[in-house]
Amino acid sequence: MAATTPALSQTDLQTWQSDGRPIPEVKDGLKYLVGGEIKEWGGTTQDIESCLFFAWNGGTVRPTLGPGAMLDPNESMAALAAAEKAWDEGRGEWPTMSTDQRIRAMEKFIERMVTVRDVVVERMMWEIGKTLKDSQNEFDRTVKYIEDTLKALKDMERDAARFSVETGFFAQIRRSPMGPTLCMGPYNYPLNETFATLIPAVVMGNPVISKLPRYGQLLNIPLLEAFAECFPPGVVNIISGRGNEIITPMIQSGRLSMLAFIGASKTADVLKSAHPHPHRFRSVLSLDAKNPAMILEDADMDVVIPQIIAGALGFNGQRCTALKMMFVHKSREQEFLTRLSEAVTALKAGHPWTPGVRVTPVADHRGAMKFLGGLIDEAVEMGSTIVNPGGGERVENYMHPAVVHNVSPKSQLYQVEQFGPVLPVNSFEKPEEVMKYIVESPFGQQVSVFGYDPKVIGPVIDVLVNQVSRINLNTQCQRGPDTFPFTGRKASAEGTLSVTDALKRFSLRSLVATDYDERNRDLVNGILSARSSNFLRTDFIF
Repeated sequence: MAATTPALSQTDLQTWQSDGRPIPEVKDGLKYLVGGEIKEWGGTTQDIESCLFFAWNGGTVRPTLGPGAMLDPNESMAALAAAEKAWDEGRGEWPTMSTDQRIRAMEKFIERMVTVRDVVVERMMWEIGKTLKDSQNEFDRTVKYIEDTLKALKDMERDAARFSVETGFFAQIRRSPMGPTLCMGPYNYPLNETFATLIPAVVMGNPVISKLPRYGQLLNIPLLEAFAECFPPGVVNIISGRGNEIITPMIQSGRLSMLAFIGASKTADVLKSAHPHPHRFRSVLSLDAKNPAMILEDADMDVVIPQIIAGALGFNGQRCTALKMMFVHKSREQEFLTRLSEAVTALKAGHPWTPGVRVTPVADHRGAMKFLGGLIDEAVEMGSTIVNPGGGERVENYMHPAVVHNVSPKSQLYQVEQFGPVLPVNSFEKPEEVMKYIVESPFGQQVSVFGYDPKVIGPVIDVLVNQVSRINLNTQCQRGPDTFPFTGRKASAEGTLSVTDALKRFSLRSLVATDYDERNRDLVNGILSARSSNFLRTDFIF
């Protein structure tokens, strides 16, 4: 354990003292998966520190969970070579396999995955500070996401089993894979959103290299055996390390067909521009957001306050879908501030397994506090006030949520995504003021609108639906259900992620077509009867 000595109040000491829960003894952090082989890294490593800390001897201690592999470019290029071998210019076992066979492999993976649920959940709490309930939900939601993906794929295959006849031609239209794909997930949902791209990419026939997020690396390691056992060598490759060292060479080689990235738009721009043939480098991107809430004059505060708390402070606000700017009608401003402040004050802080805890240390224990503190300090210097008692106070990488009122449009807090427990609140008199903010924003993911007057909300919808991808009425911004499209406008996304949309995004419509004459009909019937093609077939998948 690394020890530090900040000054802690008696309340802080009580909140952050150890309750004796054993620190996970992680011995597999140097493992990674390339070419179907689980390997042990013998090069550069880093100590993976928990984002959690404990009061000790008047200061704090932070546990070290174990070493983590920091692969070098040679090993990441080996992973790319393994994926290329599995692809084999489209002739590999996996890309030419029938969809039914790929589905069965993924079903086997689910069976293996659920056996390590407890280990993954425990590591998630210690690595990124997600509460026990939310960690369990993330795991279970990921399993359901895979199951729903397979169900959607079966539906797609049933529709594709028939032939189309048009103007003297007949054809069968199916979806085919793109090629070697790089998937990069975020640390705030290191399992669910990593799998949200990896799973549809793989099941559609693409060999994948998955680069684990910087926080949440260890929790993915228990799944390596399941990947190795359920898929042919090179179909799934799992690596870790510094992105600029191991990712850039792969992209610069021009040998990747597709990028799936969830993270910052600036990083996505760097990654995409590194490819020598950008027009050939397909991508699906889920990026920044600054989702606002518009609280109208007739809003029901009994609905608004719980939704704002959940939307702005779920996982400490470390979600792209979090509410990050609150606009309240001038006539309800004081009521909203009072009730929001009371609700924030009532939130329980502590370690993620403690019953009732809603706020935990943030996952990024290196730079987040300086960034968030800077946003608050600048806003206050420009005339903002912190409404709730203790708002913005910090101990290590825990920040007490701050309700910041009257935020200047010139401040960074007004403009950038804070990705933390800071709730900026401004007032408005006409909805057009909020819509102007949304129109001028570089982001366009979602918005929440609270109110019940159809004559007011109807016109608002008509404007905002062309600025954001989802309008939430009297509820928080969110991704789910996973069957709904998840995307964004402007700098917030490229492509759509949902169960069905992701399957389409990681594949291409391909077809076999011919003239409708007797010899060609006999040829197609012969292929179908001999079952000599996995693409051209009429099997019905149950």
